[in-house]
This record gives sequence, C-alpha cells and structure tokens, in this order.
Amino acid sequence: MNTDPIADFLTRLRNGQRACNEMVNVPASRIKIAIAHLLKQEGFIKNYRCIRDNKQGWLKVTLKYRDPLHGVIREIKRLSSPGCRRYVGSKDIPLVKNGFGIVVLSTSQGIMTDREARRRGTGGELLCSVY
Repeated sequence: MNTDPIADFLTRLRNGQRACNEMVNVPASRIKIAIAHLLKQEGFIKNYRCIRDNKQGWLKVTLKYRDPLHGVIREIKRLSSPGCRRYVGSKDIPLVKNGFGIVVLSTSQGIMTDREARRRGTGGELLCSVY
C-alpha cells in the first residue's frame, strides 16, 4: 500500500525523465489526472492518457525533452505530505524561481496553479512545485 500516491506519481515522473523514458505508467486517480492536465497545460509534459480497466486504471504520461538527454522538468518536488499538510492563503502562495516554475494547489475550487489561485484570490494546500 502506498501512503502518499502524489509523491509516488512525482517520483515516477522524475525517475522516468532521468532514465530518458518516453512514457511513464502510473496508477490513475482523479487528483493525478488533474495534476497531469496542469503539467500538460503549462508545457512540462507532452501528453497524458487515462486507460480504464475494471480496477483503478492507468495514467500514461508522455514526457517532454529539450534535447535527447535533458528533460523539460528540471525539478519537481512534493511540498505537502500526509503527515505534514501545508496550507496557505492567496497572499502567501510561494513563487518558484521568480515565477518561471509553478506551484500546484488543491483549493476548494479544484486543483489549480499558483497563478490561477492568485487571480481568483483563493488559497489551499500546496501539493507540489515544478520547475
């Protein structure tokens, strides 16, 4: 049993990119699909596809590379964990690399990036940062 599925998802992306894999398979969930959607929107991954089966399903993420050895994602890390949740207000959302990266938040209005949360004036739980 996995205690932190989001950290597992981020680790699979990180390891897949370091190994120069074209695609990474991850057990699917609604929150992982939402994070993958944001990563595709922001240009950190090429594509993702959800494959349904009789159980949980799989999320196939196609990774994106600048050149054959260097991935687009330079750093991806979990900010909040099941043992220590980090909640912030809209004015306290951190910037990643002076705005070049993104922070993914879980808010009452859904999963969104730091820019969208600031625009809407909502805070929430910090999930991860990507640069």
